[in-house]
Amino acid sequence: MNENMGIRPDWRDLHAIDKTQLSEARLQAHHAVQWLARATRAYIPPQPDDGHTSLIWDRDIDGLKTQPLKNGVRLSLQISNLTLALSDRDGPTGVQSIFLSGRTNAEVREWLADHLSELSTGIGDLDTPLPYKIPAHAIAKGAAFDAIASAAGLTELAAWFFNAETLLKEVQKGLIERKLAASSVWCWPHHFDLAILTTLPKRDTGTTGYVGVGLSPGDEYYDEPYFYVSVYPKPDPGMLPTLPMFGHWHTHEFMAAVVPAHKIVAAKNQRTETAEFLQCAIDTALKLLM
Repeated sequence: MNENMGIRPDWRDLHAIDKTQLSEARLQAHHAVQWLARATRAYIPPQPDDGHTSLIWDRDIDGLKTQPLKNGVRLSLQISNLTLALSDRDGPTGVQSIFLSGRTNAEVREWLADHLSELSTGIGDLDTPLPYKIPAHAIAKGAAFDAIASAAGLTELAAWFFNAETLLKEVQKGLIERKLAASSVWCWPHHFDLAILTTLPKRDTGTTGYVGVGLSPGDEYYDEPYFYVSVYPKPDPGMLPTLPMFGHWHTHEFMAAVVPAHKIVAAKNQRTETAEFLQCAIDTALKLLM
């Protein structure tokens, strides 16, 4: 397939990259995406499930964008180079943008407030503390973003999100065809994961089951990206069925079938094997809960 002919590939090859570089890129992107979270909290009426803060992966910008703010304005973050952009329409071109590299959070806040005012959105409270903590980084203490030094890691991180959106949309379609309630594909700025959630009918016990399918770019559990299929309520760990060798059960603090980045990178067919893992894990999770 040829992108120059207007046809986009549905999978980007994933590469082995130094974990330190990838982790640094992830942390910088995680801190940068909090500006999208702050904007949504300042300009979109709150929803009970915090859904107003959910973000959308946009292939045209290779990044994440908010739901419409006041007057239809959206704020986006291009992951591959850490560029924030404001757009006054549902399209890829931001009317104003800022390259974060070399700039501090204080400078980004000043730019964002000025340009939101220019677009007549009114100034919301961008300074309200977020109701959660994210992994520590010097950026939070006044250091500048450095997208240039993290270019390779950011490019690879964008590829993981791109691929995840492809697979998760396929998963969502399959679940809906099975008459199951599957959410849209959202990125949640707290954990910085891209995921869908399936809500199952209440069982005889009166409890509702949930299956989450997503990509984490890495966290305190795995210092690399990983795909997961989570199960709630947690089944008895001793009763968990065997997964394909490609993945394993994670049981510490949350229950999920997991396949980490290094196994996907080493796969002969990265896309096919990852999709097969997700399907097997989803089928297993549904059997455990239904």
